[in-house]
Amino acid sequence: MDRIDEQILRLLRENAQITSSDISKQVHLSVPAVSERIRKLEDTGLIRQFTVKLDREQLGLHLIAFVMVQIEKTEHIAGFRETVMQADCVLECHHIAGAYDYVLKVAVKGTADLERFISETLKQVEGVSKTNTMIVLSSMKEEM
Repeated sequence: MDRIDEQILRLLRENAQITSSDISKQVHLSVPAVSERIRKLEDTGLIRQFTVKLDREQLGLHLIAFVMVQIEKTEHIAGFRETVMQADCVLECHHIAGAYDYVLKVAVKGTADLERFISETLKQVEGVSKTNTMIVLSSMKEEM
C-alpha cells in the first residue's frame, strides 16, 4: 500500500459512494487505474465492505452508552456472545483486558430502553456477573 492507496482509502471513508472518476481527479490517476487499485484493496481484505453511516438521531436512537460486562466463567462466553450478536441495539462489542471482560457500545431510544436491555437481556445471560454503564453526553468524533 502506498500514498495513493492511502488517499483512495481516505476518500472512500469520507464517502463510500464516490465514483472512481471523482477519485481519479483527486489522486491524478486514470479511472481504470483507480478501479484496479480499489479491486486490489478489496481482494487483499483491506476493504471489507462498503457501508452506510446512518443518522441515529433521525432513527430515534438518542442515547449512546458503553456497557462494561464481566463474565463469571469462560464456559458462559459463547452464550453471551450469541446474545450480543442478536441484539440490534449493540453497535460494537469488544473483548478487553482489565477488570471487565467486554465493552459494548449500545444505541437506544432512551433510558427506559437501556434499562430494559441491561435488565431483561444482558443480565439474564448465564454468567454475566457484573455490568457498569456509562452514558455518552456528546460525541466529538466517531469513525468506522
